[in-house]
Amino acid sequence: MTVLHNPVLRGFAPDPSLVRAGDWYYVATSSFEWFPTVPVHRSRDLAHWEYAGHVEGAAPGGSLAGVPDSGGIWAPSLSWDGERFWVTYTVVRSVGTPYFDLDTYVSTATEAGGEWSTPRRVASHGFDPAMFHEGGRLWLLNLQNDHRPGGRRFAGIVATELDRDTLSPVGKTHLLLQHDRLIEGPKLLRRDGWYYLVLAEGGTGWEHGVRVARSRELTGPYALDDRPLLTTRDDESVPLQKAGHGELVETPDGQWLLSHLTARPLHTPGGRRCTLGRETAIQAVTWDAEGWPRLRQGGWHPAVDVDVPTRPHPLPPAAPPEDLSWPWSTLREAPDPSWADTTARPGWIRLRGRHGPESRWATSLLAQRVTEHHAEAEVTVEARPVTFTQAAGLVLWYNPEAYLSLDLTWTEPEGEPQRGQQWRGTPGAEGRTVLGLVERDEEGTRQVAVVEVPVEKPVTLGVTVEGADARFWYVRDGVRTAVGAALDFSRLSDDHGSRLRFTGAMAGIHARDPVDAAFTADFTGFRLTCTPG
Repeated sequence: MTVLHNPVLRGFAPDPSLVRAGDWYYVATSSFEWFPTVPVHRSRDLAHWEYAGHVEGAAPGGSLAGVPDSGGIWAPSLSWDGERFWVTYTVVRSVGTPYFDLDTYVSTATEAGGEWSTPRRVASHGFDPAMFHEGGRLWLLNLQNDHRPGGRRFAGIVATELDRDTLSPVGKTHLLLQHDRLIEGPKLLRRDGWYYLVLAEGGTGWEHGVRVARSRELTGPYALDDRPLLTTRDDESVPLQKAGHGELVETPDGQWLLSHLTARPLHTPGGRRCTLGRETAIQAVTWDAEGWPRLRQGGWHPAVDVDVPTRPHPLPPAAPPEDLSWPWSTLREAPDPSWADTTARPGWIRLRGRHGPESRWATSLLAQRVTEHHAEAEVTVEARPVTFTQAAGLVLWYNPEAYLSLDLTWTEPEGEPQRGQQWRGTPGAEGRTVLGLVERDEEGTRQVAVVEVPVEKPVTLGVTVEGADARFWYVRDGVRTAVGAALDFSRLSDDHGSRLRFTGAMAGIHARDPVDAAFTADFTGFRLTCTPG
């Protein structure tokens, strides 16, 4: 037996889709507006996981330019037909609208971390689709969205048979189930003559859960179990909250597992806030006398430590990336040497500034997931900003309305007001090179502190996160010096503000130059250390 410790994928890793192929288990997770698209992890023992690759090409044309924050690629579903891996997912281009303006795609590969086929669009009834394979037949399951005035945006679960070669519909679309409570994210399996629908219930927040329905026929009718398989909506004290969006998988020896998303909240004066986003967890499952799945520990609350029927298979520590591959992530496009170059200066990353941080098109940002409530990031930067439009530095990022950054930039001489005189900021002339600490939330951007620094040599920037507090600092002559007071890191969470948020906090480096897109900054020694506890 192996004991796994939940979450098994920590930090921003939501909507897990678990599949077994031979001795390996694979999990695909949502990537939203981030690249790499559809990260895939693998494990032999369910406790130790490694990055296996991603579904390259999942974004049509290689770009998600223009998609809103928390839009993009939602809830991929991974499956294995004995010969090939299949993935289906939805690209959502509007968030919070009746239509969602979405497209559902299907792609296949012989290796989950290998080369995937060019995605093909299929029937796009709603988001969070899934595939079901049976006897050589292929079915697409989906949420049905009724966008009409007075319609229900979560109007039931539908299934459409697809031709395996053309992916075109075969016959009509079948309505499997409707329910008063919000249901989505359908997964389908067959066991002991029953078809089981595993459903995400209640939305992806504090009311989230997993509900199961079953039928003797694939096309229904389906009867709901009278109790949830998994939820934490009834108890705020459970350490793993927001438990939902599940998928059942059978082990080689006939035991069962449930993958699901979860979150570890901070308890702040502003309420519970999940700065790490939604994460991936796994539970052990049994079947009761009536043939319904139940958590092995009883009840419907997720366990942190779970015994699973595998032999321990620890993995060596992941080596730091030598290029801009995982764990680096970028917004709406893959990193490109035209703006993120690792060859111009060996051992350094050169970023060319482009749009500002609120852009949906060309943001020069490289970031990694924050995976624990105790974390520290640092990097050394060298740059020569000569106008206030140029800046580069260290950032804690959630989205354009929730970030904290310490940037090397230019400002007017001390005591002189801001008048937009960027043409006067030339080296050796008027103006100063400074570190500017900026806080951004839905109410706007505030400059918290300004520290003048010499421009002749690189400067090391850092930030320490302890729960809800983020403290920025820089190093001069070997001495760490604080910049400003502690800032509220908990605003960088799914739960702050009124708009839908689905990702998680990241730490990284960025640069901007919206005027000329010519300013460059060199970074070296980036380190992100996340400490459990």
